[in-house]
Amino acid sequence: MAVPGVRIWRNARLASMDAERPSLGLIDKGAIMADATGRILFAGLEADLPASAGAEVTDCEGRWITPGLIDCHTHLVFGGDRAHEFEMRLGGASYEEIARAGGGILSTVKATRAASADDLFASADRRLAMLMSEGVTSIEIKSGYGLRIDTELRQLAVARRLGQERPVTVRTTFLGAHALPPEFAGNADGYIDLVTGPDLMRRLADEKLADAVDVFCEGIGFSAEQSRLVFEAAKAAGLPVKIHAEQLSNLHGAALAASFGALSADHLEHLDEAGAQALAKAGTVAVLLPGAFYFIRETRVPPVDLLRAAGAAMAVATDCNPGSSPLTSLLLALNMACTLFRLTPEEALLGVTRHAAKALGLQAEAGMLRAGLWCDLAIWEIERPAELCYRMGFNPLWRRVWRGS
Repeated sequence: MAVPGVRIWRNARLASMDAERPSLGLIDKGAIMADATGRILFAGLEADLPASAGAEVTDCEGRWITPGLIDCHTHLVFGGDRAHEFEMRLGGASYEEIARAGGGILSTVKATRAASADDLFASADRRLAMLMSEGVTSIEIKSGYGLRIDTELRQLAVARRLGQERPVTVRTTFLGAHALPPEFAGNADGYIDLVTGPDLMRRLADEKLADAVDVFCEGIGFSAEQSRLVFEAAKAAGLPVKIHAEQLSNLHGAALAASFGALSADHLEHLDEAGAQALAKAGTVAVLLPGAFYFIRETRVPPVDLLRAAGAAMAVATDCNPGSSPLTSLLLALNMACTLFRLTPEEALLGVTRHAAKALGLQAEAGMLRAGLWCDLAIWEIERPAELCYRMGFNPLWRRVWRGS
């Protein structure tokens, strides 16, 4: 009997990333079946595939299937670019000289404030298309370049629109506490009062503008105590939290975030052993961002050995942003994570699938090939999964599937 809407991908090799299977959850001679709603009905050996007459069948001809990739840390929606400041820096200009010339994050803030929603959508859409072309099916998009309530909300609305108009799952994060806007120069506490206002937090939650709240806890950002205020306000509104932490120094922001059950702590170059242990104990994902490490010529790598020893889940993301990581290739981020941070290919691949899903609170929806999850697939012309980490500037994607189609 025909089952309307059922689709099957057969004659495939699966890297299921299923936590109930060892390593990458490899399945030779595998198959996947999805129902009409886009959920996986079966992922396993083709010999065990349930009968389904009339299903639409795709012969993968021995290709590899992974879950659709997940970019769990981006700042995709922003105005302008900072290529001129890149030239200045290569010419020997200091950060202070660039700032005096109108560069730095405030140049992006100025451009973002001046951009219409349609302009922001159009530029972000081009960046999103690049990521999707490499098999990305879920993505996180932060605000943080408005540093003014109206512009921050515009960024979040544009991110939501991307998820509504493109075949991709978008999770949005409010990063109002990204930097200090010029209007609040010398008054960081006053700005924190603004972005933690209960009316704003309730609006973010009630209007479903944000799925999480983030803060940049750093000497050039906000203190641990100011970060705590952000977390307390988010918690009161029922929103989960994330943190940019330990990128340039160790303010123990990761441990603070873990104490609030944060979804993730990101960057982490200066993380200590206590911080790694706190992340593991709380189940907070350590998100590693090799694009930013590379672009700003950082020299201190994240303490991957400490994270491994603690048993913390590690994810990998592009950190796509105009100032420190203008990167729109998650495949290149995989290679960087292995070459610069010495992750194994297995760790890196789990970091853009199963662990990336957890960093976004999507572990029950995406990141693995398992019955009940969304049928988000990346089908690859490769000989082995490690090839996705090995190559640079090469895209072996054969087909991308989002929610079964």
